[in-house]
Amino acid sequence: MASGTTFALQAVPAHTPGTPASAAQAALLASEAAVQKRTADLEARFGDPWDTGNPLGHGPVLAADARGRVQAEGEALLEDFALNAEFVPAALGGRLVRADALARILRPVFRRDQSLGVGYGVFSLLAGASVWAAGSPEQQRWAADLLLGGGRLAVSYRELAHGNAFLRDEFRLTATGGRLVLDGTKRVIINADRAQGLVVVCRSSNEPGSQAHSTLLLDRAQLPKGRVKDLDPYPMVGMRGCRMTGLAFDDCPVPETSLLGQVGGGVELALQTFAFTRSILPAMVLAGGDTALRTALRYAEQHGVGGRPLPRNPQARRTLAGAFTDLLICDSLSLAAMRATGHHLGITGVYAAATKYLLPILLNDAVHELSVLLGSSIYVREGEFGIFQKHVRDLPVTSLGHAGAAAALSTISPQLPALARRSWSAAGTGDSALFALRQDQPALTFKRAETFADGDVLCAELLSAAAFLEQDPGLEFAAVLQPLVRLLCGELRRLRAACTTLAPLSRHCLANPQTYALADRYTLLLAAAACLGVWRHQQQGPDIFLARSGWLVSALLRICTRLGIGPLPAGAPAAEAQVFAELLRRHHKPASFDLYDSPLATS
Repeated sequence: MASGTTFALQAVPAHTPGTPASAAQAALLASEAAVQKRTADLEARFGDPWDTGNPLGHGPVLAADARGRVQAEGEALLEDFALNAEFVPAALGGRLVRADALARILRPVFRRDQSLGVGYGVFSLLAGASVWAAGSPEQQRWAADLLLGGGRLAVSYRELAHGNAFLRDEFRLTATGGRLVLDGTKRVIINADRAQGLVVVCRSSNEPGSQAHSTLLLDRAQLPKGRVKDLDPYPMVGMRGCRMTGLAFDDCPVPETSLLGQVGGGVELALQTFAFTRSILPAMVLAGGDTALRTALRYAEQHGVGGRPLPRNPQARRTLAGAFTDLLICDSLSLAAMRATGHHLGITGVYAAATKYLLPILLNDAVHELSVLLGSSIYVREGEFGIFQKHVRDLPVTSLGHAGAAAALSTISPQLPALARRSWSAAGTGDSALFALRQDQPALTFKRAETFADGDVLCAELLSAAAFLEQDPGLEFAAVLQPLVRLLCGELRRLRAACTTLAPLSRHCLANPQTYALADRYTLLLAAAACLGVWRHQQQGPDIFLARSGWLVSALLRICTRLGIGPLPAGAPAAEAQVFAELLRRHHKPASFDLYDSPLATS
């Protein structure tokens, strides 16, 4: 069951970290111009990753990974950039203003090294979300000052032995002799040995149900020595530079003021913060897919594929264009999900869970398909193309994050009956705020919304786009787009019919393979609707490629294939050629392979 949490913050370009931003400053920081400026600044600081003389390039990243360490020069760069300020609300002196803005600002980091992105600070963001949502003013001030001073927060949601189920953690909080005592062990907590602040989800009651867990914010420096022990680092295949250590508490007293929110409110708080973090982390991680695609294309141009030059290998071109299309699908869905957090939509938690579920599947499949192009070179761990295998190893780990596929589907499933009855039969008016790339957005305010999904703007966008296409048969590739969208609308009708037979908010939704399968199909429809929304709301805009229909045709064909619906209209080679031409343009420019076509650093 997901409560929709809405995060809406604000910040300023000229704002000095550590000083609370005024409303005007916050609006400036939230502006598109400010977001572009900070993103470009960080990209320029990293420099050209392909430059063999760049101390922050692929070569040094691979050398650090071989040693099992994050690159020290990268961490120093992020400290100089004051990256931690991006994780702190502007009202507390930071630069956190918009979810979608933060994801874009972090992409230059994840494009180089996902271990650096996660290990340096992203888990400080995940931990901080609980503090900004439920902490007292004193707790928020302490956590903000810690991050702005260059410190770290660590968060523990789950126990390794229990897979991905954070509810089965092994930390236990008890009241003994008029004091609170923490016991237990967690084997894997990112940055546990480097973080002064700890956000800990722990069992606080033996009673069954969702009120048996609480959340603590602990200052490690204030805990008694000998009561907290660091566990040895856990060996990882991917993310080798990320500090995966653990903690053991032994009869450790903690102050009552360490509680975040209410006793027994840990599960609710976690689910609410997931509505923010589940969409933002995958949106950062897709930058790793960007590098994997760029590396595969670079290899194919230089060495050919299967003994044939790239221009004479249609299958290789199809694979590259398909991976590019998958990145655009991922970015479209994550954009809508992150924008929903700033617009106080009750369905935010559902969209975030859909993003958390679907993006890892699409990214991992895309990278797997690309690996075929490199042949045996995918095993190379050094040199010009060694970065590919690093992203192959890192992507599955970063994609897991703090909640996996089953947890995400369990968030979506209980909402399906109500959504089917209320929201999947009428077109919407169309809200450009969710899809217009460079339109200013409201600054984020961490506001907890205690409502269930009350409307599905993405599915309404799907129906609106269908009507839009029927009214203008002269659109580019309309002969292919119209039947594709009809197929998707038909699938939505079938999904609605199936979901209306489910018991409203039934507990069986959480463990029923049928509802999981329905939720899976629903996430693909959301992705298709997001692509249609991005395309429809770029018409007559500055993003010429996105306003054209080639990428949309490719995206919808791939989504319909995953859904297994058809018959699909005859292939559109001209659409694929349009996508591949754009891929080459961005590769040689160079520019990012996401929706934003952002310039990348060159030597």
